[in-house]
Amino acid sequence: MSLEESDRTSIDPKGKADHLCVLVHGLWGTPSHLDYLAKSLREKHPEDKLNVLVAKSNSGSYTYDGIETGGERVTQEVEELLNEFIQGGTPIAKLSIVGYSLGGLIARYAIGLLYSKGWFETIKPINFTTFATPHLGVRTPLRGYHSQLWNAFGARTLSSSGRQLFTIDTFRDTKRPILSVLADPSSIFIRALSEFKTRNLYANIVNDRSAPFYTTAIASTDPFVDLDTVDLQTLDSYSPVILNPENPVSPKSTKEPLQPFYTRFTSGGQSLLTRIPLYTALIALIPVATVAWTINSGIQSFRSNKRIQLHEQGKGLDGYRIPLLMNGNSARSAVGGAFRRVNSAHGHDYLPESQDDDSDNLDASAEHLPKLELKRTSSRKADFPTLALSDEQFEMIRSLDNVGFKKYPVHIKNHRHTHAAIIVRMQKPGFDEGKVVVRHWLDETFEL
Repeated sequence: MSLEESDRTSIDPKGKADHLCVLVHGLWGTPSHLDYLAKSLREKHPEDKLNVLVAKSNSGSYTYDGIETGGERVTQEVEELLNEFIQGGTPIAKLSIVGYSLGGLIARYAIGLLYSKGWFETIKPINFTTFATPHLGVRTPLRGYHSQLWNAFGARTLSSSGRQLFTIDTFRDTKRPILSVLADPSSIFIRALSEFKTRNLYANIVNDRSAPFYTTAIASTDPFVDLDTVDLQTLDSYSPVILNPENPVSPKSTKEPLQPFYTRFTSGGQSLLTRIPLYTALIALIPVATVAWTINSGIQSFRSNKRIQLHEQGKGLDGYRIPLLMNGNSARSAVGGAFRRVNSAHGHDYLPESQDDDSDNLDASAEHLPKLELKRTSSRKADFPTLALSDEQFEMIRSLDNVGFKKYPVHIKNHRHTHAAIIVRMQKPGFDEGKVVVRHWLDETFEL
């Protein structure tokens, strides 16, 4: 058994540690994806100080089964372990949870269930952290035929999880997408999130082909579309990877001098020539990949639906079929490599300038909504255009910002697969910048 596997499985319910940290992996993920996080936690905090559980009940294609199914599985894992600690005579007193990618959404669902079942009355929630989690879903901004095509096609290739990530689902009897319910101020999920002592998120600013910056950072703007036009402000001890969360970026005060026409022409031609083999390969591979992906998605969706049916028939779920909203009001009345490349190829679409301030008016337009006594994170007026998000996404931003997340933009330059690099999903030299991210998380934000 490897060191990493040992870290994932060696929890002693009779040990001294009274703090449990749960790690939740993402779509198509396995517990091994979180090996570096688990190992780093263990090196920082020994077994007599911290218990580390890497949830394993949603491995592989089980992540197709939807956020609520995944959340219920993780909750069962956590509750079983909590009861083991109680029986062992050393009950858990503190809880932290970390979600990577889709795992962050599953974690948000799971803490709502734990909250509703009364666990937070005896256990103090400490740290809630997400890495590259698409809090607003993954549908691209609404304007343009290419965005509409991607939103329609992508949503139908990942079973329940796909529909939920693209917000075309209707969650139970709410008549709303599950992501909207997760962010409803009157929901058990927001109540649970507000209980945590710290709430932090890490969001890639470039090259995250699975979850773009605006959704992982819960933002209505993306100032990092063209890095040549902005100045990045970094944290000294973690430069150049971690940006200053209070003032991460500002427009460049002076523009770079325009190069001579010949220089621009020759450099552009060389760039095009170097890309010809790539374009040729893509022309040949994308149709094949599309067919293979569609067939596989159909098979996985069929299997997923069968698993969901079995899950719904399983024992012990009655405790999870609970009211999701605390009252009758609501905040609103009622995928794979080639596809990641298609998604990342879309340019952002923006609201007209006359609508850029719409997000600022969300508070005024929603004065009737139920209020929580929550700390709001400070934010500065954006100098960048507002993305053409949906009304539901703007409402998610408002609600989650009211809870208060500390948002850390991450600039990974040495590898184009930043979605994996941000947590060092595997040991690669190009992922070393992710180690800086993990070090910052453990040294600056994680509280024991």
